[in-house]
Amino acid sequence: MSDPLMVEVRGLAREYRHGDFPVAALNGVDLAVRRSEIVGVVGPSGSGKSTLLNMIGGIDRPSRGSIVVDGIELGRLDERRLAEYRLKKVGFIFQFYNLIPTLSALENVELPLSLAGMDKRKRIERARSLLERVGLEARLDHTPDQLSGGEQQRVSVARALSNDPAVILGDEPTGDLDSKSAEALMELIVSLRDEQKTTFVLVTHDPIVVARCDRSLSLRDGRVVREIPKGEGSRFADSQRATMDGLY
Repeated sequence: MSDPLMVEVRGLAREYRHGDFPVAALNGVDLAVRRSEIVGVVGPSGSGKSTLLNMIGGIDRPSRGSIVVDGIELGRLDERRLAEYRLKKVGFIFQFYNLIPTLSALENVELPLSLAGMDKRKRIERARSLLERVGLEARLDHTPDQLSGGEQQRVSVARALSNDPAVILGDEPTGDLDSKSAEALMELIVSLRDEQKTTFVLVTHDPIVVARCDRSLSLRDGRVVREIPKGEGSRFADSQRATMDGLY
């Protein structure tokens, strides 16, 4: 039996106003992601990638269409329930980590657990366990400026996992990493998927990421124009001179 749907997007549209004119950031996007899938989203700047991620993450609301995540229809949520959804149902990984610079790695991972109301002893235990899982057991007390870029992104992954979300959303998660650190991060993401059935949706320009996704979707002008199967992504990553334009 195949895994159940974790994310289902139907007819998604988002329009913004530019002076007197509407501008369509998304224009009828359909997307289905099953539990434990790693799905990439690629496309040129302005194609709607980050807007799509913000819609699934409950950061922005669509103009039209529906989004269902783990059985929850986001359009039915008021602002209070939407904030709870963002805290408990989705985890975020950002290009520039978004760690709080004055907090240690342990405290950064603890923070969402504190916001969710978890007892202090339990949240310290949970944060410690997650940092051990991402290979940072020796870095618990280090602040972000004492960590490499790859280590900071691992803290970000641990933080994203803290409240056991239904899906983790990554916005250019390897964009600030060298190729070795990017490979290591994707190894971690694949292992989390394999061991914990974690679901990932990753916006990316990085062929290293595309190669490790189960499949990727190419967006242009706010629409899905192509699906890139895993095998094609792997061949693309093997070509050191290729550019992402070949996938759009």
